Amino acid sequence: MRAAQLQASGLEGLRVGDIARPVPGSGEVLIAVEAVSLNQLDLNVIAGLGPGRAARLPRVLGLDPAGIIVELGEGVDARRLGQAVVVKPNIPCGDCARCAMGHEADCPAQSVLGVHRDGGAAEFVVVPSRNAFDRHDLDAATASATVHSLPIVINAFDAAAVTAADRVLVTGAGGTLGHAAVAYARHLGASVVAASRAELPRLDGVEQIVAPDAARLAGRLADLDAFDVAIDVSGHGGTIAAGVAALGWGGRAVFCSASVDARLELDARDLYLKRKQLRGVASADYEHVRRALRHVQNGTIAPIIGSRHPLDDIVGAYRGFGASPRGKVVIDVV
Repeated sequence: MRAAQLQASGLEGLRVGDIARPVPGSGEVLIAVEAVSLNQLDLNVIAGLGPGRAARLPRVLGLDPAGIIVELGEGVDARRLGQAVVVKPNIPCGDCARCAMGHEADCPAQSVLGVHRDGGAAEFVVVPSRNAFDRHDLDAATASATVHSLPIVINAFDAAAVTAADRVLVTGAGGTLGHAAVAYARHLGASVVAASRAELPRLDGVEQIVAPDAARLAGRLADLDAFDVAIDVSGHGGTIAAGVAALGWGGRAVFCSASVDARLELDARDLYLKRKQLRGVASADYEHVRRALRHVQNGTIAPIIGSRHPLDDIVGAYRGFGASPRGKVVIDVV
């Protein structure tokens, strides 16, 4: 089968070629992949940085494939054969206390597709049956653009207990996660301020802040009323700190990435005396995935697809990843 396999660190180590077709084991399914999206974590794997260091090469990339189940492993319900699915990339152990409570996002033994095991930038991929979600009438590209980003955002908003009464700051609003966060905040009826490094398309009811760096963002935020919630999806430590500083009494901050700049400096006295809270959200529960897919199926939230490329052009797609049009970059495998 054709696959995008990273054989050595760096984009020069990524090759599209033929490798053996995988075989599903007990509780697993084989998916004929139609589409998969590019993610920041892929770049970490390619560079061997941060969480990407966990990958053992050679490794097939691709976190969030969507396709059709074409083969079943032992113990999988026969009715799943031929089902159109999309894959949740974080695979929990299924045995720990957190998994038993339905908090799969916090499983300490979870693995990630495309990092700890071969991913979906290939004609076929094997995944646990429980991680392959029925995508119903969603096309493969839309489902792939949804399954990783929006569930993490929903988890973050749940962690911050956001309501319609809250004033919410979204930092890193120009990216895929940022778009999902702003859209979900609007869906909840919250008052939203979207901060980004470049101008964003205008949205009704959303105030915008354009600040090219964390220092200038902090200065802009200092002139505004305090926020109840700060959601950061930028991965920049300085930006996270600016959001925490902008919170009022009892404010809640959640960050969904730390892959760009992991150093975080906070005013401990401010955090302590104003009863602020800070939490990291790096994955999603199965229920968050189901909710996210329902939102997109119902038209409540629409993921933005910025560009699409054939599998043979995946190296070029990664090269232009940062300069791509706003929205998810999707690889069409078939």
